[in-house]
Amino acid sequence: MMYSRNETELKSLWTQWRSATGKKMRKDYTEFASIMKEVALTNNFPEVSSYETRFYESPNFLNDLEKLWDQLQPFYLQLHGYIRRKLGEKYGTNIVGSTEPIPSHLFGNMWAQSWGNIFELVTPFNETKSIDATPFLVKFQFTPRKMAQVAENFFVSMGFPNLPQEFWDGSILEKLKDKDMVCHASSWDLCDKKNFWIKQCTRINMEDLITLHHEMGHTVYQIQYKNLPKLFRDGANPGFHEAIGDLISLSVQTPQHLTKVGLLEDVEESFEADINYLLLMALEKIAFLPFGLLVDKWRWGVFDGKIAPAHYNCEWWKLRVKYQGVSPPETRTEDDFDPGAKYHVAVNYGYTRYFVSSIIEFQFHQALCKIAAEFDPLNPDSKPLHKCDIYGSKDAGRTLMRMLRLGSSKPWPEAMESLTGQKKMDAGPILDYFRPLIEWLTFDNIKNNVTIGWKEKKPACRQSQNKAGIFNSSLLILIFTIVASLPGNGIGLWFKIF
Repeated sequence: MMYSRNETELKSLWTQWRSATGKKMRKDYTEFASIMKEVALTNNFPEVSSYETRFYESPNFLNDLEKLWDQLQPFYLQLHGYIRRKLGEKYGTNIVGSTEPIPSHLFGNMWAQSWGNIFELVTPFNETKSIDATPFLVKFQFTPRKMAQVAENFFVSMGFPNLPQEFWDGSILEKLKDKDMVCHASSWDLCDKKNFWIKQCTRINMEDLITLHHEMGHTVYQIQYKNLPKLFRDGANPGFHEAIGDLISLSVQTPQHLTKVGLLEDVEESFEADINYLLLMALEKIAFLPFGLLVDKWRWGVFDGKIAPAHYNCEWWKLRVKYQGVSPPETRTEDDFDPGAKYHVAVNYGYTRYFVSSIIEFQFHQALCKIAAEFDPLNPDSKPLHKCDIYGSKDAGRTLMRMLRLGSSKPWPEAMESLTGQKKMDAGPILDYFRPLIEWLTFDNIKNNVTIGWKEKKPACRQSQNKAGIFNSSLLILIFTIVASLPGNGIGLWFKIF
């Protein structure tokens, strides 16, 4: 799906994946939902939602998430409108309606949670050179280990210690030959205060270089809190760990940083280059936000009994249409179970952490950029946030290290305050980061008479395939009985009708 631009092929892949995965687990998931309810009650929580959000230590946490989304939704709507117009130009308005949700199989991603793979189709300024360190990595024969050393160097430049030898001895940085491996990148704390490993099937490209920095962010966090009691060796809340890795990636992806460390040449400094770069970032960061919010809204609705088993799939699509403005390539039914096609739903791994991390990574980034004198909030045009690179800043490193060493020993608002000076999550830094793009998208959408928002023209989901048509099975039987009883050749009349 990353590379195909054939709408028919994409639709087939999208449909087959859901038939091969989610559809098969629907019955089991109904039983599992009742078990989760029992787990919450056993632990003295009235609902699974309150049980799973206990680590966020806020009675109004769910409302807080909605308020954050309210801050960001206007930006998302502008991005959505622009992408819909571009995809309509590619596939035709008969496929991508100018006022409708966007068909979810066209984003280059199985779940339409990340849109970066279609950047080539939606690039604002095609004549501007793209940012990609892959040719350099290939040309100079980088290995997975050497790429990992580049990631280690980022943290060392900020004053963090070198990784222990056990990291290099135990980590798996490339796919083992003749072995079945789960290649999803992950970091591992073996809880002995010396073994911290990464598992990643590293490919020699920029995407995996960024992933290595992200995973190493987890590892550095684990090392910093290793001397705390075991109970406190974790992130301050479930979103903190993901935010640290993503925070570093915000610097690593900048043309300024890639040039500084010798992985990119001939960086183009222009308004057009900035807009292209920010749009690419938005296709990853902003496009993800509504999906990051709705997955657990659906899970908790199911577990807390607000979504009945008979409505699992249609309620899923109501949320996807409402928050993301996407639709299935064909009308779905309750014979399907599309939520189960997402790994985190199948393995019951909470997803709100990713929404939270997407918010606080920009808060951390903005705070550290100020400390590193890479961002001036009083004069953002001279030092814009999206060009900040905290590489080499010992002052930023000391501040970050101080927060990481707290682990989960303090309430997360206190940990956040130690770095940012504020105790609440705030989407303001995201809007600061993307300000030039927001202004450009708004202008471009007005210029092209783009409709902002969407309306469904056909339902994303209906109760059952068997009950959906005019001639469902019960009605067909009734008609056949009546026609067959008519005088003369009733059966012949049946075949003339149908």
